[in-house]
Amino acid sequence: MSRPRIAITLADPARARDKAAARLKNELYLDTVRRADGEPVGLDATTAERLAAEIVARADGVLLSGGADLDPALYGEAPDGTVGVRRDRDRLDLAAWRAAGERRAPVLGICRGLQAINVFMGGRLVQHVDGHQGPSFGEGDPVIHRFTLVPGSRLARIVDREGGDGAHAGGITASGPVSFAVNSYHHQAVRPPDLAPGLVAAGFADDGDRGPLVEALESADDRWIVGVQFHPERVETTPPAFERLFAAFVAAADESPSHRD
Repeated sequence: MSRPRIAITLADPARARDKAAARLKNELYLDTVRRADGEPVGLDATTAERLAAEIVARADGVLLSGGADLDPALYGEAPDGTVGVRRDRDRLDLAAWRAAGERRAPVLGICRGLQAINVFMGGRLVQHVDGHQGPSFGEGDPVIHRFTLVPGSRLARIVDREGGDGAHAGGITASGPVSFAVNSYHHQAVRPPDLAPGLVAAGFADDGDRGPLVEALESADDRWIVGVQFHPERVETTPPAFERLFAAFVAAADESPSHRD
C-alpha cells in the first residue's frame, strides 16, 4: 500500500520578508513528514481553490503549520494585540480542517496550527503574551522554555517512552510530571479557560504570575487530534523524543478510513 498522504497547509513564501527563510521553514515540515514515512503534499493560499479542495479531499491526514496570527473575528473579538492577519490563510486552514473532519482524518497542529484547532472548535486566544517570542527563525537563538506533559494524555503516551530530560518513562517522575526544554516563537496563546469544548490540555508552559499556558492540546474523544505550541520540526531546538509525534501522526493517517479505501 502507498504511503499515507499528508496535506500540509503552509505560509505563502512570497508574502514573507525573508522569502528564503520562509521556503526553508516550509521545507522542514515536508522533510519531517517524509522522515515519518508519509507522503507530504504542501499547499498555501496561492494554491488554486479547486486543486486545494482536491488535495485535502484525498488526504489521509492534515497538518496545520505555523504562520500569521488568526483573525480574531473568528472567535468573536476585535484586534487587541493581533498583528499580520492573513485571512486567505485562515480560509485555507478552515477548509482543510473541515475536510479532515468529514473523513475523521487525523490532524496535527503546530504553533498557529494549535491555535487554529482551538478556534475552529469554538475556543479563543489571548492575543498577546510577553516573553514567548524571540528572534525569527534563522535570525538568532530562539526563546527556550519548559514544557510539561500532562500524565496519561495521548501526547504523553506518544512522546514519553524514556522520559523528559532523562527522566524515567510513565509521564511522571519522583519530582513531578515530565518536562522538556522546547523552542518558543509565538506571541499568542491559549489559557485553560480558552480551551474549546471537545479539547483537553496535554501540556503546559508556565507564564509566571499569569498562570499556565496550554502548550499542547488534544481531542477529548478517540479521534486523533493533537496540537503543540512549539515547533518540533525544528530539530536543532527540540528534544529528539518529539520525532515520535510525527511518527504517531503518520501512523494514524495510515490507519485512517481514507487510506484504507
